[in-house]
Amino acid sequence: MIRVYWKSASHRIVGRKHGVTPGDLAAVEGALSQAHQTVVERCRQGKLGYAALPSHPTYAKQVKNLVAKYKPDTTDLVVLGIGGSALGNIALHHALNPVTYNLLSERKRGGPRLFVLDNVDPMLISDTLKFVGRRLNTTLFNVISKSGETAETASQFMAIRDMLRNKLGDNFARHIVATTDPEKGTLHKIAKEDGLDMLPVPGDVGGRFSVLSPVGLFSAAMCDIDIDAVLRGAEAMRQVVEVMDLMQNPAAVLAAVKYISFMKKGKPMHVMMPYSNRLYMLADWYRQLWAESLGKQTDREGNEIFTGPTPIKALGTTDQHSQVQLYREGPNDKLIVFLEVLKHPRDVRLPRDMFEDVPGLTYLRNARMSKLLQAEKRATEFALAQSQRPSVTIQFPEIKPETIGQFFYLYEFTTSLMGELLNINAYDQPAVELGKQATFALMGRDGYDEMIKPIKRFMRVDRKYLA
Repeated sequence: MIRVYWKSASHRIVGRKHGVTPGDLAAVEGALSQAHQTVVERCRQGKLGYAALPSHPTYAKQVKNLVAKYKPDTTDLVVLGIGGSALGNIALHHALNPVTYNLLSERKRGGPRLFVLDNVDPMLISDTLKFVGRRLNTTLFNVISKSGETAETASQFMAIRDMLRNKLGDNFARHIVATTDPEKGTLHKIAKEDGLDMLPVPGDVGGRFSVLSPVGLFSAAMCDIDIDAVLRGAEAMRQVVEVMDLMQNPAAVLAAVKYISFMKKGKPMHVMMPYSNRLYMLADWYRQLWAESLGKQTDREGNEIFTGPTPIKALGTTDQHSQVQLYREGPNDKLIVFLEVLKHPRDVRLPRDMFEDVPGLTYLRNARMSKLLQAEKRATEFALAQSQRPSVTIQFPEIKPETIGQFFYLYEFTTSLMGELLNINAYDQPAVELGKQATFALMGRDGYDEMIKPIKRFMRVDRKYLA
């Protein structure tokens, strides 16, 4: 089980001004207990859809049925999606498959090559289409959108559908799986008319909470990831965070430290810094979860509060050489969350008999790379503490499907607790809508004629501001 270790965020290490004190914990204990009770009750009443995903009776079976149908004849899998429809897929793949996965032979991969089109950058789209265009007969596209009207995913789908129809004719539908609303919506309608296989996007689960649903599970299972183990890990974490004593509860402790750091200690920046390249994309997934859930203008009573910690990602050791200078000597406005792996599946041992006469390198002889990575993390944690910069460590005993599932559920539940502590709705994202509507207007969608006028005035170039 992954663990949360928060000593370096305590007053004992970074002082009372920047660290969490017993008094701070006592002051928030009542609110935290109420938040925990509320979230647990909502989970058990079925009001938080993500809580049911680890033990959902049919989703994994539906996914595995389609995997059995498509995997034997698929050399390349292309996921079309953005935000919650892409980031979980990417995080699972990077964490649980080799970094060289797409370069391996089909036998060693155990599944198709994976490409996730998480943007509408024309070069990303055209280069990917050119690459898979040579073997469309063995390429499968998974389009993921609850409504089907998200501009980015819809445009990708239109381009793919057109290419498939032109090159494969009536057989094009065999190369698309639609993950969408199971009952309604634009994509659902198109999928039924085209005869596409479909997987459900749960109606009560927001995109950023959907990684443990078919949204994230299908590409994972296609690429030989044990989705049953991922779900077992998530379920194990669900049981822990729902029943464990608060100060031994990893989600409650994490929420308390983050809340106190944000509200009482002047730490509006929350950095996630994995010391593992395999975990780096978890930080991308976390950024959407944290930002969309907690960045809110108003509380539940409609009062303007403009709240929300800003999520930042970094990578150890890479960003020791690019960001830690700022973290130690810049504004003391950050809480660092390290992700540390205690046991790596493979290691590299440095040679014993090299550079015997080079004093500056002898300490590295016969050392393991894993020991160096661990030393770098702990040295950075120590250096930050010397500058009164608080940090928390999430310890992974090892990286495997179970611990990745645990991490996803831990942060989803922690996000719910933070929403209660901040008295906000952590499950909507109203500020995203204006940008979507402005995009519709700029692209000429019917019904947005009035919106285009102020946008064009805003976009008019004033040369006095052009340097």
